[in-house]
Amino acid sequence: MPRRQRLVPYLYLLPSGLFLALFVLWPAVQSFVLSFQRWDFLAAERPFVGGTNYADLLRGAEFWNSVRVSLGLVALSVPVRLVLALALALLLLRETRVNRLVRGVLMLPGVSSAVTVAVVFSWIFNTDLGLVNLLLGRLGLGRPDWLGSLELPLLVLAVVVVWKQLGYDVLVYIVALQAIPQAYLEAARVDGASRWQSFRHVSLPLLAPTTFFLLVMGVLDAFHTFTLVNVMTRGGPALATDVLVNLLYRTSFVFFDIGKASALAVLLFGLLGTLTALQFYWIGRRVHYENS
Repeated sequence: MPRRQRLVPYLYLLPSGLFLALFVLWPAVQSFVLSFQRWDFLAAERPFVGGTNYADLLRGAEFWNSVRVSLGLVALSVPVRLVLALALALLLLRETRVNRLVRGVLMLPGVSSAVTVAVVFSWIFNTDLGLVNLLLGRLGLGRPDWLGSLELPLLVLAVVVVWKQLGYDVLVYIVALQAIPQAYLEAARVDGASRWQSFRHVSLPLLAPTTFFLLVMGVLDAFHTFTLVNVMTRGGPALATDVLVNLLYRTSFVFFDIGKASALAVLLFGLLGTLTALQFYWIGRRVHYENS
């Protein structure tokens, strides 16, 4: 093959490579450098402070509270997403007009503006005028302060996260279920397996790669939740919903402590990398990708 032809694939990759270098890799390097400096956007100098920014974060209560809140959002949203998505995928697996319509409806929240979703759910869970409390009041179950108490706002955020991302998870599960060779299910039926046994011993193991993928993506999505938090609760009340990304925003654009915010971004990257690595170590190595 002539040398010029060998260069053609790299020319096609050049625009994406430049975009990645300019808008992902270079800002990441700059953020890492800034994490060892003190800067407030306006100062001409950026004095080197070593690991002071990291030490201040790790000694502060706000950072560890945000870690706890972010992990709580993961625990409340990810398992529910996976279980509900799989159940709905099984119900909507058949190719009918109604099922196709429901699939489309489920995808609408995922493509909706996060700001719009946050505003709508803020009204739905409003203490005095919200639809949820209106129904609970008529049932005689009281009117909880969903977004003003210390215990309930994180649960509300988890509900919204699940609602917004559920359609994508359902679609992925439907595609995975349709990819399962029918010969396996027919062999199980010939051997006398019930529908539940076929699902438990045939379909579910073959769905392990899909489940693992959605698990990893769900954890990352939960940690990256920002718009919903910023619009619905602003991290309150009393930092009860102050996830790490919200703390990062406040440190950067409220207190203008860019050095500490950059250190927080590096710590967030390290935390997500560690969680992902642990998932691959504990779960990923038990997943088998061959179905034949």
